[in-house]
Amino acid sequence: MTSAPPGGRSVLVTGGNRGIGRAVASTLAARGDRVAITHRSGD
Repeated sequence: MTSAPPGGRSVLVTGGNRGIGRAVASTLAARGDRVAITHRSGD
């Protein structure tokens, strides 16, 4: 990640339904960023 000031960015997190992707998405949202999450289902 870059050293941009926290909050106000729009961020797309791939693989955000679990693990590292979920942790990153949660952290960014807590910092005030707008977060969109994608994932692939097992089907």
